[in-house]
Amino acid sequence: MPAGDVLLIEQDDDGVALVTLNRPDALNAANEELHVAVSAVWGELAARPGLRAVVLTGAGKAFSAGGDLPLLDRMTRDLELRARIMSEAATLVRDLTSFPVPVVSAVNGPAVGLGCSLASLSDLVVMEQDAYFADPHVMLGLVAGDGGALTWPLNMGLQRAKEWLLLGGRMSAEQALSYGLANRVVGPGEAVDEARNLARKLIALPPQAVRETRRVLNQPLIARIETALDDILAAETRSFDEPAFRANLAGMMSRGRG
Repeated sequence: MPAGDVLLIEQDDDGVALVTLNRPDALNAANEELHVAVSAVWGELAARPGLRAVVLTGAGKAFSAGGDLPLLDRMTRDLELRARIMSEAATLVRDLTSFPVPVVSAVNGPAVGLGCSLASLSDLVVMEQDAYFADPHVMLGLVAGDGGALTWPLNMGLQRAKEWLLLGGRMSAEQALSYGLANRVVGPGEAVDEARNLARKLIALPPQAVRETRRVLNQPLIARIETALDDILAAETRSFDEPAFRANLAGMMSRGRG
């Protein structure tokens, strides 16, 4: 499926593709169209001739605010939609982890839920100093299933990951840097340029060496995905039937978010 207007792709002559989540008025929250696009794009990009690296960012003031509340509300009633969204999540996690070239996330603002997952599955992460991570799945009443629960324990240790995933707090860029979830913290408006600089350094290196080293480094994550992903997504799927989730979602929607 073509990315469409909700996901913009620009590839330069050096083989660096800039992929931009493009729902700025909704803080790049993933509605159905964007969720389809962001899960399918990695297969499409992998087949592109001359691709050497990807920079991933969000349009406007946010990287991604996570799941779009109206979509989550529909998923409480539409079991077919729920199953499809979870299948797309599994595809996204597996395709991004096994992607053949490096991915650098330029986190230009809030990265919440899905935004956290996209950044944590990337190879390098640049955050602007006023950006932050938050994975509020558990706070909302959902199992944290599609990214942070897989990657954060590997990057910052199990005990610290438990605190952030179970309590759902907001993690500053400097905290993310100190915990090993980010590689660089830069000033406002500088994330994409710094991410491009890192991408250019990567494509200047022998491609086979980069590709195979990345693959080997990702082996612990790939093993974790293969043993845990289906189970944790099934648990998240069941969360949509829980009264606590439905009550929290209704409260958030009544307050106008999404």
